[in-house]
Amino acid sequence: MRLFGRKSEPVDPAVAISEFWTWWAEARPRVEAADDKAELMAPAVAAIDPGLVWEVGNGRGSLFSLVVSSAANPELRSLAHRWAQAAPEPDAMWEFHPSRQAASIPADVRFPAGPHEFDMARFVVALRVPPGSPRVDISAYHPIFEDIDDDTRMETAMLALDRLLGEDEVARWVGDVTAAQIEPIDALPAIHLPAVVADVAEGFQDEQWALLEGTTARGKKLTATARFPLRPVDYPLYDQHIAVTLPYRKSDGDGLPAGDSLDALNAFHQTLTAALGPAVVAAHVSSEGVRTFHVYADPTGATERAVRDLVWREGRPAIVVTMDPEWSAVAHFLT
Repeated sequence: MRLFGRKSEPVDPAVAISEFWTWWAEARPRVEAADDKAELMAPAVAAIDPGLVWEVGNGRGSLFSLVVSSAANPELRSLAHRWAQAAPEPDAMWEFHPSRQAASIPADVRFPAGPHEFDMARFVVALRVPPGSPRVDISAYHPIFEDIDDDTRMETAMLALDRLLGEDEVARWVGDVTAAQIEPIDALPAIHLPAVVADVAEGFQDEQWALLEGTTARGKKLTATARFPLRPVDYPLYDQHIAVTLPYRKSDGDGLPAGDSLDALNAFHQTLTAALGPAVVAAHVSSEGVRTFHVYADPTGATERAVRDLVWREGRPAIVVTMDPEWSAVAHFLT
C-alpha cells in the first residue's frame, strides 16, 4: 500500500476512501495508543482530501468518536459523508461521523481558545427568530471574547455552537451569528439553545413549498415553487444538478402555464418525483413558455438515466447535467 501523500494525478475519491479504511484496519491499535494522534491521523485524512478536517473525541455509544468533516465546505460535504458510509460498524471503542456531533453533556464542554480556555458554563446567547423563518439568529458572548481577536472569537463561537447542537444542526437552523465583545442585555445561558432550536424545527417537520413571483432579465413575469426550507445539508450526497426544461403549449397573457398545460406540468412533477430514486426536486421555475425543474441527485445513482427516460408531449425537453455541490443553480431559494 502506498504511503499517504498526494500523487501528482487526481485521486479517485472512492479509491482514497477505500485506502483510508484499509489503513485504519492496520493502524487502529497505534492510533488508540498514541498520545499525539495527529502524527498518524493528519496525513491519513489529508490523503482523502487536504481540505477535510478531523478530530478524535468522546463518543456517545463508544469510547472514542472519529469525525472527518467538510468544515462547511460544500464541495467536500459529499466526500465526508461517503467516508462515513464506508466506515466499519461502531463498536465499544470507536464510532465515526461526517460532522461534529453535539456533546452529550454540553455544560462540561471546555476547549482552548487562543491563550484562554473556553468553558460552556459562561457562554451566553441572545436569540432572534424572524417570523416564519426556519433560522435562529444568534449573538454569542463569553467573557474571554473581550480579550481575543476577531477571527478567534468567531471560530470559538462557531465551535461552541457545534458542541451544543451538532455541526449539521447549526447548518440547518442557525442564521446570522455575531460573536459579541459585550454581553447582550437579553442574553440567556447557551445550554438553552437546543430547546429553542427544537421548538423552531417543530414547525417545519412536514413537507412545505414556497411560491415566489418575480421577473426575468427581459422583464417578463416569472413564478417559482421551491421546497421550504431548502438546504443542501439535508441532502449531503446530492451534488449533481439536473435541469429539466419543458416547453408548454398553453399559457396566459404573461407567458405562464395555463389550462391543460398546467395540468400536464403538475402531472409530470408527480411522475418525475416518483422516478427519481436518490434525488430531490428542489424547485421549479416557469416563465416565457417554459418550466425548468431543478433536480439534485447522487451522481453515483441512476437518476440521470431515469429522467431521460421520461416522456413530455408538448415539445422537446432540454436536460442539462452538471456538478453543483454548492446548489448555486437554486441559490435564490436556499433558506
